[in-house]
Amino acid sequence: MEENNRKQELEHDIQAEPQAENPYKLLDLKLTPVEKSAAGIPAVLAAFADLIEEKTLFRGTKALFKMNQMGGFDCPSCAWPDPDDERSPIGEYCENGAKALAEEATTKRVTPEFFKNNSVYELAQLNDYEIGKMGRLTDPMYLAPGATHYEPISWEGAFQKIATQLNSLASPHEAAFYTSGRTSNEASFVYQLFAKEFGTNNMPDCSNMCHETSGSALRPTIGIGKGTVKLADFYESELIVIIGHNPGTNALRMMSALEKAKKNGAKIIAINPLPEAGLMGFHNPQQINGIIGKGVSLADLYLPVKINGDMALLKALEMILLDLEHKNPGKVLHTDFIKNKTTGFEAFRQQFDESKYTLEQLGQLSGVAVADIQQAAELLAFKNKIIFCWGMGLTQQPNGVDMIREILNILLLKGSIGIKGGGVCPVRGHSNVQGNRTMLIDEKPTDEQLDRLRQYFGFEPPREHGYDVVRAIKAMHAEKIKFLFCMGGNFLSATPDTTFTANALRKLDLLVCVSTKLNRGHLIHGKAALILPTYGRSDKDIVNGKVQIVSTENSMGVVQASKGVLDAVSKNLINETQIVCRMAMATLGNRSVIDWQRYHDSYDAVRDAIEHCIPGFENYNVRVRQKEGFYLPNEARDSQSFVRQLGGLAPFTQTELPHNQLADDEYMMATTRTHDQFNTTIYGLDDRYRGIKNERRVIFMNPQDIAKAGFKAGDKVDLYNYDDGIERVAPLFLIVSYAIPEKNTVTYFPETNVLVPVNNVVRESNMPASKYVKIKIKKHDPEVYKKVDEMLYRGALQRP
Repeated sequence: MEENNRKQELEHDIQAEPQAENPYKLLDLKLTPVEKSAAGIPAVLAAFADLIEEKTLFRGTKALFKMNQMGGFDCPSCAWPDPDDERSPIGEYCENGAKALAEEATTKRVTPEFFKNNSVYELAQLNDYEIGKMGRLTDPMYLAPGATHYEPISWEGAFQKIATQLNSLASPHEAAFYTSGRTSNEASFVYQLFAKEFGTNNMPDCSNMCHETSGSALRPTIGIGKGTVKLADFYESELIVIIGHNPGTNALRMMSALEKAKKNGAKIIAINPLPEAGLMGFHNPQQINGIIGKGVSLADLYLPVKINGDMALLKALEMILLDLEHKNPGKVLHTDFIKNKTTGFEAFRQQFDESKYTLEQLGQLSGVAVADIQQAAELLAFKNKIIFCWGMGLTQQPNGVDMIREILNILLLKGSIGIKGGGVCPVRGHSNVQGNRTMLIDEKPTDEQLDRLRQYFGFEPPREHGYDVVRAIKAMHAEKIKFLFCMGGNFLSATPDTTFTANALRKLDLLVCVSTKLNRGHLIHGKAALILPTYGRSDKDIVNGKVQIVSTENSMGVVQASKGVLDAVSKNLINETQIVCRMAMATLGNRSVIDWQRYHDSYDAVRDAIEHCIPGFENYNVRVRQKEGFYLPNEARDSQSFVRQLGGLAPFTQTELPHNQLADDEYMMATTRTHDQFNTTIYGLDDRYRGIKNERRVIFMNPQDIAKAGFKAGDKVDLYNYDDGIERVAPLFLIVSYAIPEKNTVTYFPETNVLVPVNNVVRESNMPASKYVKIKIKKHDPEVYKKVDEMLYRGALQRP
């Protein structure tokens, strides 16, 4: 009887339980011609349209001309570097950067009155685009256990609730502290410092979902988990290979660097399952030929690789290079570099000598014609100034670590690491995600790092490794984590296996989110929840009556100052550094050996501490105020010194080909962004380069696959994944015919994150493998929504 009553109560709760995903509603899909090039006047118009929509044309335009400028503020969007010397007086920003600023500079506000008039459940009925367009958060808000509405709370009250919850935990390891890439160096440093003094290394961060794979691949091979090129290297390069990355949407300012490289004679190879506009051509809106001319043709060669066919392609290139070296001794491989700077070459070469592979086999596995592979190899063969760039098209594959090491094998063959015009360039997706890791936001800190903290601050940091994102989700589900603090970001929508993650979050005793805007992560909450509003990157951060500077690190290791220029939307905001310090003082009290009040009152004091604890930051407060900032040390780039344990040498790595087997009714799915999107922030509902307007619930399919399955373009379908014996479903998608390899499909995230199994991860880095998801496609069944409710219901049954 009690069990039946419990079920009835839960069934009633489910009816008012917010959905963990966007509402399952179609909008009004319109298909437009697929673009052949990126940027140009349409990009400029789109950027200013957002400023108008956010009712901030004058205020936002004023800020645009300070974004990425010396003495201005760092773009809150991607981490592409600014020029070291002169910067464009017209504007050092791109379309997505302008859209990010528009939403940050908006005059629309989300006030306590807004929350009074809108329940959590009602807000969850909106899609992510509508939620994000509500405006800036103005006051701290609290959702009490069992409550339907957030209510205002004082800052003192908020910190007291956090302190009470943290101090009631049976172990510090029952807490986790998540970080997004927007957080400044100063805030990141005090944040990790608090977590460690509290007693845990549970510090999942956005690196765990984007470039953890890059670091995992690079550190054991070149001794540093970062790229080895500067922006100027693009201008000297002879060949640039862009693999698993779409610069026209994900790093638009990279296009200017590619344009300049082309003018200086570089060749470009583009490798991607989709023929992206940003890989084909560029209309620079700051130049006449970009406005009224034909722009610049970028890719000299496009290779339409299958999803996860990259490894076969890379091995095919190596096979041809070794053969060309045999025919042209000393002219293809850099034999001196291989002899003096590497180890393991003979064992590496032996896999090809033994006829382990054939070129025809590798071509078939990659999906690329052998003649095109030959052409790519010939472009590589007699050049040494070679840059490889990659994004999440590689890092989110289950064998992504191996594929990046295979790229390094090619560069080691060519002696292309640590030279002008050559090296590796992982293109980071968020403005300070690299700086976060430098500031010790890491669930696996080294003993050397912890020893420095102990020596300077006088406490013993925890040595036990903490949870990354995937492990944190599982720990929440198992109720091993009871408190989650999110420093920015949208944890729910960024992570995999949405239903599983949502049910994990609902088991928390308290979820705390430091945010500038409302997002779905505030609506899928623990038993209690706090929203703490903070400054955006463009806001004036005033401490003791003075506008402060913060600092960030870009993709190429430059640490630079950032100074906001806009008046804050509310007088009740607190900066992230002060939020951490006040949380620390409330929680630790007299137990702490750290002068948190000093760091609360002075960013310079924080930077002094960083200087003592992290190598490369000598004279930090002086150098960060230099116009161009300063480069962090990079031995692989600066002196061709690689792995210390190998005497400074770089090892060749032996890897295996993946077994990409699909059943007759299965397809491989990769998730991607629309052009009107940055990570989980939806700026608009168009993907104009791919010809999609006013819709996100689409699946791109090869036209032959559509016909073979008995579908037609425009059909409504449901998408399923069955990993681990669990049925996952993403209902109601529209088929779009597209130039994509057979048996491959592409969808947008976060709408299909529900299909990404929490156990589908990259080997070694443990990142979600969101670019490698096996799915089945079925005709849309209106009854499918009952399955979704059942999943939510089953998750609710598991709650205490």
